[in-house]
Amino acid sequence: MSTRIVHTVHPSPLGELPLTGSLTPGGLTLTSLGMPGQRGASGVRAKDRDDRPFAEVHRQLDAYFAGHRTRFDLPLAATGTAFQQAVWQALDDIPHGTTLTYGGLAARLGVPRADLRAVGRALGANPLLLVRPCHRVIGADGSMRGYAGGVERKLWLLTHEGALQPALV
Repeated sequence: MSTRIVHTVHPSPLGELPLTGSLTPGGLTLTSLGMPGQRGASGVRAKDRDDRPFAEVHRQLDAYFAGHRTRFDLPLAATGTAFQQAVWQALDDIPHGTTLTYGGLAARLGVPRADLRAVGRALGANPLLLVRPCHRVIGADGSMRGYAGGVERKLWLLTHEGALQPALV
C-alpha cells in the first residue's frame, strides 16, 4: 500500500493553519495541524501540497470556527512516545467550553505531581493543535501558560469556545 505525505493550509481567524496528512488509497489521516509561526513546527516541502484530500478536514474546521462543531471526527496519526500519546489522547476528554489545570490532567493520567513538567512538555509537542485541544489546559491559578500557537491564540480559542468571557475593550 503506497503512502504519500501531503499538506495544505486552512484559512482561519487565527491565520493560515498548516495541515499535514498521510494519504493512502483508503484516504487521508491527519498527522499535524499547526498555527502560523508555531514554535517547533515541522517544515513541509511545497511540492507535497495537495488540497483535495483535506476536504473533510476543511469542512470540520470551518464548522468549528463558525461555532457549529465542538469535537472533531477525523482519522488521526500523530507521532510521539507512548507517554505523549497518552497525554494527547487524554485531551479528547476535556469538553468544549471548559478548561482543566495541568495538575488535573496529570491526576487523570496517574502522573505524580513531581512529573508535572513532563505533562507540560508532552502538551508542547502536540502536533494536532485544535483537534487535540491542548489549549484547554491552563495553570492552577487560571493563568494561560505556554501554548505552541501563542498565548494570544490560546486566549482567542478559549473565548471562542465560551470557556473565557470576552475582554471588555
